[in-house]
Amino acid sequence: MRAYQVQTADGFEQIARVTVPEPECGPDDVRIRLTAASLNYRDFGVADGGYYRNNACPVIPLSDGAGVIVEVGAHVSQWQVGQRVSPIFVRDWIDGPPSDAALRTCLGGGVDGVLAEFGVFPQSSVVAVPDAFTDVQAATLPCAGVTAWHALVVSGNLQAGQRVLLLGTGGVSIFALQIAKAMGARVVVTSSSDEKLAQVTSMGADAVVNYRTHPDWHKEVMRLTDGVGVDHVVEVGGPGTLERSLKCTRVGGHVHLIGLLDSPTARVGPMAAVMNLITVRGIYVGSREMHKQLLRFLDEKNISPLIDRRFGFDQAIDAYRYLASGQHMGKVVIEF
Repeated sequence: MRAYQVQTADGFEQIARVTVPEPECGPDDVRIRLTAASLNYRDFGVADGGYYRNNACPVIPLSDGAGVIVEVGAHVSQWQVGQRVSPIFVRDWIDGPPSDAALRTCLGGGVDGVLAEFGVFPQSSVVAVPDAFTDVQAATLPCAGVTAWHALVVSGNLQAGQRVLLLGTGGVSIFALQIAKAMGARVVVTSSSDEKLAQVTSMGADAVVNYRTHPDWHKEVMRLTDGVGVDHVVEVGGPGTLERSLKCTRVGGHVHLIGLLDSPTARVGPMAAVMNLITVRGIYVGSREMHKQLLRFLDEKNISPLIDRRFGFDQAIDAYRYLASGQHMGKVVIEF
């Protein structure tokens, strides 16, 4: 079958296109003909090597995909050939708290991912795709969508009327915007692009901040919240933005620490977290149960993922290049 492999730690440009045997379906597995995949910033870390718990090599990259079951194992009872499904991000994290062992089974890093024509997965580690979603739409959810859900809903217990700050307009931030607005929250979004800020405003953002125009953007967020601060920050920047995020979070608020997109070696002053009793919690995607909860919510609220651009299977490296450019808003997908 056609596939791609991370074979070195030399970055995404060196990902190899290969032909490998189709994976065999065990008695408790399902074999899926994959039809779509999507990219996440985490996929650059895998290609660069040394990504924490996700440094298997060679490995088929990408965690997010969807397709159709073409074979079921002898012990499989909950799935049938022809059903549309999506593998979960952490193969062995089904429900409850994760374990170290489970977190070593993240697709496209710890174990083979979905940038291939076929994949084999345990029957417990896939979810059904709702009829309202295309395979392409379903393929955008396992990492970014579940991460946003875990942060705001499962960990943050988001309530109507609360204020949420989103940094940037990538996949996690856009899903968080859609979830927060559907739950009745007020949302502030930052970006360096006035065009992107206009688009998120059209999607329901209540206020926007251009961080080029406002380098001390936390002060503008405080002004927009009448000096109180926000209840939640979906913090995808990391050390380069965390201190400002802390400074515009209300007393007793939550900072959901997700990414390291900005200045990973920067130092952070923790005093604001201490003096304002702020909860800072790391969020690393989520369980199968969270994935199922998200699917039900999006289906009930009639929310569609925002897809920026689609690439063909043969254009996978071009898709990486486009994501690396930072021009995207929402998700970048690959159709097989």
